[in-house]
Amino acid sequence: MKKNGGILVVDVGGTHVKVRMSGQRAPVKIASGPAMTAARMVRETLKAAKGWDFDRVAIGYPGPVAAGRPLREPANLGGGWVGFDFRKAFGRPVRLVNDAAMQALGGYRGGRMLFLGLGTGLGTALVLDGVLEPMEAAHLPYRHGKTYEDYLGKRGLARLGKKKWRKHAAAVAEELKAALEADDVLIGGGNAKKLKVPPPGTRLGSNDDAFAGGLRLWAAPRRGAR
Repeated sequence: MKKNGGILVVDVGGTHVKVRMSGQRAPVKIASGPAMTAARMVRETLKAAKGWDFDRVAIGYPGPVAAGRPLREPANLGGGWVGFDFRKAFGRPVRLVNDAAMQALGGYRGGRMLFLGLGTGLGTALVLDGVLEPMEAAHLPYRHGKTYEDYLGKRGLARLGKKKWRKHAAAVAEELKAALEADDVLIGGGNAKKLKVPPPGTRLGSNDDAFAGGLRLWAAPRRGAR
């Protein structure tokens, strides 16, 4: 009897699509950007994964997701994501969640955890006693008519400079931790390394969190997965 194949984890970002299979140590990076449509992502992912033995796919998507499907087109990528049939395109079962939610799930240690993903934008998610609760808190008002993402995303970093950006990152983490009564705050994303040290009451995630989250999506049913 043939053993089950592995799980292919696809972390879709504005700069790169990272592709990794269970049992591998490092991801394959595919250049992303405004020309990266849903169809192209699948095509290039399958090309990168040629010869890999996988029978399930987990995808982290940079935008809101409901019932395993993108709700709107990503801001920094090409189009064709909403309504796309990922299962048919990959030829395998697919579970798709928001990319911040996938990272949050991978870094979860228990209790009530808030995740903040510092990248091109700002990703947010909660994990409550093991149940994944994706959020869209990034676009809530923060200061001076601007949102949390306006301050903590890539454009905020460029506008504020690292010193002020770090102060706002600490302030937002403290504010949202109190508002959501979180026991734990995990900070991840590509710009988390620019913090140098985590703000008080927080911890920095690992580069492996998204991969671990993709594997956990298939460990048990989760909200937002299909």
